[in-house]
Amino acid sequence: MSNPGGLGTGKRRIVDQLKHAGVSTTADLGTALGVTTQAVRAQLAELEGQGLVVAKTIATGARGRPPVGWALSARAMDLFPDRHGELAVELLDAIRETSGDEGVASVLAQRGRAQMSAFGEAVPPGSDVETRVELLARHRTEQGYMAEVVPDGDDLLLVEHHCPVCAAASACQGLCANELDLFREAIGPGADVDRTQHLLSGGERCVYRVRTR
Repeated sequence: MSNPGGLGTGKRRIVDQLKHAGVSTTADLGTALGVTTQAVRAQLAELEGQGLVVAKTIATGARGRPPVGWALSARAMDLFPDRHGELAVELLDAIRETSGDEGVASVLAQRGRAQMSAFGEAVPPGSDVETRVELLARHRTEQGYMAEVVPDGDDLLLVEHHCPVCAAASACQGLCANELDLFREAIGPGADVDRTQHLLSGGERCVYRVRTR
């Protein structure tokens, strides 16, 4: 069995067992894996230190102190295959095959409207350009873009250090164009917004320059 994440065989077996069985006691894990409880306990201690498992109380309904089990943490999900990027590309290809480029454009436009609506709910009425850029960076960070605002003279740079939709964006250039339109609408008519670095064009990250009018 492959071992993504670089875990030793013993710890990987525990992680896989918890993925299959859910919350399990140390004794349950030992029985399922055919090893001693002491061996399991030592591996769990290391996994807990790595932030990959968490202790959870098991509600049994019986009197007395409830048993403590172990479960995978959210961080442990990174140890398992993730095909979100491939799925997004497959869906875009399917839309293009069935509805043409117009269908893809329609889907992207709807995505842009939904994103703008979500962002608009977080922006206080009358916010100035700097506030809107800061809120946009926070919103994008919550979506996985690792965004920050960097002052550059009289301008602001909105810097995105990561692109969680890179595979889809590579397959559909309109995705990046729509995001630039989204930024311009989100920041508002009080500023000009231009992309000065583009990850898909060889840049190390995506950078947007915001010039107040």
